[in-house]
Amino acid sequence: MNTKNKISFADQIEGQKIIQVIADAAHNLSVDIYIVGGFVRDLILKRLRSDIDFLVIGSGTEFANIVAKELGIQNVAVFNNFGTAHFNYNGLDVEFVGARKESYDRKTRKPIVEDGTFEDDITRRDFTINTLAISLNNKNFGQLIDTYNGYEDIKNKIIKTPLDPLKTFDDDPLRIMRAFRFASQLNFNVDESILKAAREMRDRLTIVSQERITDEFLKILQSPKPSIGLKLLYDSSVLEIVFPEISIMAGVDQRKDYHHKDVFLHTLQVVDNICKQTDNVWLRFTALVHDIAKPQTKKFVDGIGWTFHGHEELGARMMKKIFLRMKLPLTKLDYVEKLIRLHLRPIALANEEVTDSAIRRFIVQAGEDLEDLIILCRADITSKNPVKVEKYLGNYERVMQKVRDVKERDKLREFQSPVRGEEIMRICNLKPSRKVGEIKTAIEDAILDGKIGNNYEEAYQYLLEIKDKLLKTT
Repeated sequence: MNTKNKISFADQIEGQKIIQVIADAAHNLSVDIYIVGGFVRDLILKRLRSDIDFLVIGSGTEFANIVAKELGIQNVAVFNNFGTAHFNYNGLDVEFVGARKESYDRKTRKPIVEDGTFEDDITRRDFTINTLAISLNNKNFGQLIDTYNGYEDIKNKIIKTPLDPLKTFDDDPLRIMRAFRFASQLNFNVDESILKAAREMRDRLTIVSQERITDEFLKILQSPKPSIGLKLLYDSSVLEIVFPEISIMAGVDQRKDYHHKDVFLHTLQVVDNICKQTDNVWLRFTALVHDIAKPQTKKFVDGIGWTFHGHEELGARMMKKIFLRMKLPLTKLDYVEKLIRLHLRPIALANEEVTDSAIRRFIVQAGEDLEDLIILCRADITSKNPVKVEKYLGNYERVMQKVRDVKERDKLREFQSPVRGEEIMRICNLKPSRKVGEIKTAIEDAILDGKIGNNYEEAYQYLLEIKDKLLKTT
């Protein structure tokens, strides 16, 4: 058992009631116990953490119940199949697990679990940065136990596996995603052997549930700089398996003297840009997919270069199939589709000659997501030319000022026809039907085009004027 340079964390964990209760219980029961995993890693990195794992050399569930009783905790969640127990103490998620060793059937990532030693348990872990342990035993309380040089790997900001990465990923292919997720969350590099093994073992991800893969992918998007993880997914060819529509965005199109910036690299910049402005993972996801249809819509036009006409509409239509395949929540589909569909509209409205009618329609289309759309548009500016950046930002500010002016003047908040469907049916002697919707839309269009004001009186009068003509049309 390697105790790297006798490093001790005693001064950082002494005095905490839960630590003292656990240490006393371990001493009284003659049980060895350790803090392990992410808590130790983040203690070294000085990152805040709200959960802590304890490794018990013996029964984790029995020990957890004894500690819970000492702390006055009544609700203990026990998972006998995994030998783990969990409870919450003053906002801290606490888990106890008995030491175990694992073996794998290649058809599944679920391990065959047996009781094991401290060494067995540490060896089974995914990365060296997660193999560190802090002893809570009297003989070496607070001492860092570093079996696989994880402390140095943390200091050197590198992700490595304790065993051959080919075996690590063969046993549990989800660890491929986890490697890139940790790199993205911690701003670490990955060892070259991990990239090589990930490329070789990427097809093994087919045995992992889509939900688990998607969860890791979204955690990459939630990290401070997602481009780190996304680039690793691409460099290892794992992105071809996980999100092929993003993978094919890579590459520079060139012909004669024209070229277009690499769409994939541009997208990584957009995602990183938007992460400085929002923690909303679905706005970040939209930044990732906003140009997803460019490979299918690219066309070279002499004198202009590469064009991507209609990529916003096609990209929006691609989303449902992607959401279903990746098991993403369909409650977020409309939001993502809308922002993709509209992401080119603001710049088109920057022209001084744009009509109030166009601004009104834009406001109604964007609805409550208008601010998010503008955040996306601003993040989409990736030019390194400060003059261009200033020009584009000025354009968006000009659009937003027009939006504010029209909103204030026309009172377009939560816009819909002031004359509701029930009243249209009564006046026109109609039953619920498509015709009611057509008449309602005609009133709304008249308001948006500035023919009538956004008020009940003018809308009612307009209904009386148009109803006979519209009722005659089939």
